[in-house]
Amino acid sequence: MKHNESSLTSLISAFGRAYHSKYDTPIIFDDFIANRLISEEEFSAISKNMINGIQFFNREIGQQFKEAPAEILKWITQIQLSPVSLARSAYCEKVLLNEMMLGVKQYVILGAGLDTFCFRYPELKHSLKIFEIDHPATQEMKKEKLETAELNIPSNLYFVSTDFTTRFSIESLSNIGFEQQKTFFSLLGVSYYLSEEQNETLLHQLFANVPSGSSIVFDYADENFFVEKGKFNRVENMVKMAAASGEPMKACFSYQKIEKLLERSGLLIYEHLSPTKIQELFFRDRTDYLSAFETIHFIHAVKK
Repeated sequence: MKHNESSLTSLISAFGRAYHSKYDTPIIFDDFIANRLISEEEFSAISKNMINGIQFFNREIGQQFKEAPAEILKWITQIQLSPVSLARSAYCEKVLLNEMMLGVKQYVILGAGLDTFCFRYPELKHSLKIFEIDHPATQEMKKEKLETAELNIPSNLYFVSTDFTTRFSIESLSNIGFEQQKTFFSLLGVSYYLSEEQNETLLHQLFANVPSGSSIVFDYADENFFVEKGKFNRVENMVKMAAASGEPMKACFSYQKIEKLLERSGLLIYEHLSPTKIQELFFRDRTDYLSAFETIHFIHAVKK
């Protein structure tokens, strides 16, 4: 990533979570801290940019709601911006809390961005070590925002500034308290941007030296990703936006291919959520625009 690009991506993702927590009902994933990390000026600026971009997303919606900018913002956020991130975060944290009951003591968040898990679960301060791994620019921005929000960094949170897609190794965490014990990893919103080889290398690096029973939750795009248009062309728009930002999406997998990739790193699929299953679990009976994103799947994989 270029300097500050990761910061912008993280900021927009946090905006989506903050918007959901403030305005949507029922709540899929309540990140009630996200709004404290985004200033009023930032929230307003991102909102205006989203509204002004409606012609890219859908001209008809732009025309239909041209006198109702709040409805345009709701449409863009709920159709394009939020569905994947809300559902995968809700799923990931549900799995993590269950894994803690099975003995997990360490949580490694790859591409953490403005993640707020440790601030929403202060009661875990003495039972879970949390390692946030991300681009240096993103982590500097986050630390500044935490200071502004008067949120103290808890003693169980460790920042690791690195480009984990190119030069990361799990051994580098040992200097800051990481131990060879049962560990849970999250890799959300990352697999699309790595090649198949990079995904496999990263998984191998993560799991080479952690105990059996350690596991990971990640999201991936299926084999229809680059041909599927999706509702209101939102899948196609996702791919176009990534390419326009200079960070093209590279990887998609059939279930069989992802299963074999995981097996080569010593992992077995414990749970697989298809878009249909994600819709049933997180979006059923909603009356707003939110729905499961086509072609995006979630996996919980465990080391044998």
